Amino acid sequence: MKRAIVTGATGFVGCNLTRRLLSQGHEVHLLVRPGHASWRIEDVRRHVQIHVVDLGDQEGVERTVAATKPDWVFHLAAYGAYSSQKDVARIIGTNFQATVALVDACVRTGFESFVNTGSSSEYGFKDHAPSETDHLEPNSHYAVAKASATLFCRYTAQSLGIAIPTLRLYSVYGPYEEPTRLIPTLILHGLRGKLPPLVDPDVGRDFVSVDDVCDAYLLAAVGPRSEPGAVYNVGTGVQTSIRDVVEVARRTLGVLSEPVWGSMPDRTWDTHTWVSDSRRIQRDLGWHPKLAFAEGFRHLVDWLRDNPLLREEVYDPGMGWGVTPPSRLR
Repeated sequence: MKRAIVTGATGFVGCNLTRRLLSQGHEVHLLVRPGHASWRIEDVRRHVQIHVVDLGDQEGVERTVAATKPDWVFHLAAYGAYSSQKDVARIIGTNFQATVALVDACVRTGFESFVNTGSSSEYGFKDHAPSETDHLEPNSHYAVAKASATLFCRYTAQSLGIAIPTLRLYSVYGPYEEPTRLIPTLILHGLRGKLPPLVDPDVGRDFVSVDDVCDAYLLAAVGPRSEPGAVYNVGTGVQTSIRDVVEVARRTLGVLSEPVWGSMPDRTWDTHTWVSDSRRIQRDLGWHPKLAFAEGFRHLVDWLRDNPLLREEVYDPGMGWGVTPPSRLR
């Protein structure tokens, strides 16, 4: 059993990682910000220790880390990954300054492994699958902050000879994903026999299951220490177009309506080439994606069907699914 700290546990990937750690018998401490949304962790709250602390509060972070004395630290707290998150000062504060504060506190206390969370957006627009040594060309303030945090973690690890790997995540999907994201939106519309507004069908993504991503975090925590500050791409190496995603949704859910392409404007980061080169994590850590997209999509459909309370109150409120009155989720 390890004592683990998880930041960003009220977010999509963090809450899944928290459940994985608990299922393996680890002691889990969550660092959550004041005023956090708790719907993703309600059912595991009694099994974890929750510390309410602003990661921008250096002294508060140091006190919490010193009291916890973690073996493993999984840093997933982030802001700016969604188009609605535009506050540049908060983007820099959450993704870079908070990372510096947390790493510093953990270095003071000591740890076995600190796994940082990066982003594929650090590479910017490429016409190929970039390797971890490719030149970084961040395409947003969020990407700039993430790239800065990755470089800080890498330098700190190398200068001190300690384990701070970074995982550059591609397009993660699965249970507890943000309701406004593409995959949950397609499923919720599809369950009613419809399709949502859609962007350019040739926009590409490398969709990777959150279960596979959790595998990557655990492997990074115990992996070889041959290179302090190693960076790993976490993606399937398979590019899936939005056209392909919609066809999977139509087949799985029996949707007869035709897609209306371009009925939603493209986002600033949309591109026709976005795919990972994941050979390094496969070689160094033995990680391999297990779920093909179509199978993972079906699993998520089943999960939403099996969780009617979440579906009604969080994912599709006001649609009259006929399960329970609101108020049990916050």
